[in-house]
Parts: sequence; C-alpha cells; structure tokens
Amino acid sequence: MKIIVDAFGGDNAPLEIIKGAVDAKKEYGVDILLVGDEQIIRKVAAENEISLDGIALYHAPGVFTNNDQPSTIRSKAKADTSLATGFRLLKEGEGDAFLSAGNSGAIGAGSMFIVKRIKGIKRVAFAPVIPTASGRAMVIDSGINTDVRPAVLQQFAIMGSVYMNKVLGVSNPRVGLANVGTEEHKGDELRQETYKLLQKTPVINFIGNVEGRDIPLDGADVVVCDGFTGNMIIKTYEGVALALLGKIKGIFKKNLKNKLAAAMVLGDMKAFKKEMDMDELGGAPVLGCSKPVFKAHGSANAKTIKNAIRVCMGYVGNNVIGTVTDALADIAVDEEEGE
Repeated sequence: MKIIVDAFGGDNAPLEIIKGAVDAKKEYGVDILLVGDEQIIRKVAAENEISLDGIALYHAPGVFTNNDQPSTIRSKAKADTSLATGFRLLKEGEGDAFLSAGNSGAIGAGSMFIVKRIKGIKRVAFAPVIPTASGRAMVIDSGINTDVRPAVLQQFAIMGSVYMNKVLGVSNPRVGLANVGTEEHKGDELRQETYKLLQKTPVINFIGNVEGRDIPLDGADVVVCDGFTGNMIIKTYEGVALALLGKIKGIFKKNLKNKLAAAMVLGDMKAFKKEMDMDELGGAPVLGCSKPVFKAHGSANAKTIKNAIRVCMGYVGNNVIGTVTDALADIAVDEEEGE
C-alpha cells in the first residue's frame, strides 16, 4: 500500500510532515510518496538528522497557500503545487490514498473536480471523528458544504455510517441529525425535511435529532449536518477540550498537596489526555471522493501525520468506497437535486 503525502500542507510543513511520514514508514511498514520541492525536503531532513531511506519523493516546487482561492486548484498556475500534484498522482493511480494538511477549501475542490466523486454522490464532505464520553463520533460535514439540501445530508448519513462500521468497527452505528431540539418538528425547513428523509432510509440506523450538548455524551455515532454547523461543532469541541485540560493541569500544579495527588493519578491522567487528543485520530476522510483523500488539520504535527497515515491505511484496506457505492445503490436518489 502506498500513501501520497503533501509535504508542504499545513502550518508546520515541511518538517513535521516529513517526521510523521518517516515515523509511519517505520511503525506501519507502509510505502510513502512525499510530494513537494525535493531540494527543500532533503535539506530540511538533513538539517534535522532525519533519514529518508525508504521514502519516495516526487518533485513539485509550488505551494498552495491558505490565501489562494480554492477553485484555482484546477488552474494551470497551480498545477506544480504539491497539493495539485498529489491529487493528480492519486487520480493516475500512483498511490492508494492522498493526505494533506493544506488549504481545506482546495482539498474539497480537488476531491470534487480532480479526483472526482463516487458515481451518484452529489457532494464530498469532511468527516472528522471526535472523542466522546465512552467512544467516538463522526461529524459530517464539518466544513466543505455550507449550503445543502436534504438528499445531500441523506448521502452524508449513509457514508458516515459505512465508515464508522467498516473502519472503526461500530456495529449498527446510530445516526443523528444535529438540531436545536430532539422533537421531530424542531429546526428549520432543511432539518425538518431531512428528518423525514432519514426516517425512510433503510441502510442506516437513524435515531432522530441530536442536540449539541448530547454529542460528547454519546448521543450518536454519526452526527449529520451542513458544513457550517459541523465546523462550529468541531472548533468549539476542540476549544473546550483544550480549556478543560488546561484547567485540570492548573489545579494539579496549584500547591504541593495537589502535586502529590497528581502523581497518584498520573497514569490515568495521561490516558485521559491521549483520549481527548485530536492528534491521536489523525485526519478527516473526505467522504464521497472516488479515491481515498484525507485532511489533517492545519496545525498538524508529526504525531498527527503518522496517525492520519494509519487511518488512511484502514480506509483503503476496508474498501470503504466500494461499500459506500453499494449502499447508495439501495436507495432512491432524487435526480432533481442540484449538484
């Protein structure tokens, strides 16, 4: 299995990307193709005493920045960037999956228009998995699609359910619709119409509406929403987790008594921190793309990249795309829905 990695995507590129890719190669034995300016990659690796033995490089001198318009990912001017090149290599079969921590909008656009969507899929979606009280939950979409229709959210529900089952091993995943109340009549027209549609979707275990406060309390295994709502959920979740961990750390450092108490529960606290660490989950799959594409967050470090590569391997190995395609064949698709 070969994973294509954008060496120049994210705030900490290329050093942390290189380190994560090398760590993944060592730990998982997976083939890695690092895409980017080869001279800079070799220079950074040498300066940090990182061996690139076993890591393949593909020269792409350009960098697609966060200030670039996402739609230009298909333009001739951006063709030599590591991001556009990574998409092209994936499309041409030079790897089994593509991972980038770069421009979110461009990753969505590249997935849609360079690699292309699964046949029948209307939109691709970011689908990060977040820790909950006793497990994990997926939030889909979390950033690409701010304006959607019920049939699009229906497809998100199907794709999310398949991923949670096939990659994370959740039996009969519970699918919830993010809303302002649990009652069927709550929410705007989009939420109300989507609720009715999900009720009639045979290939998912739809449990109804789920409120924001219930998401971290295991309210659902798959939380379906538009990209604006999902992004707010994810960013708020990350902020609360960081604030909570900071508060706990402050308590344990307050005085000698608390420091002694901290020493007694150190193992449990480390386990808790690891459980709440978004870097442990790696990246978010771009579900709906015809080939495996993953987005790591912009501040990804080496651990994030290594874990994202691990998740990529699971995605490929479990044939998620084939399973999603089969599941879509079981439902009626509204051909009048806009793309």
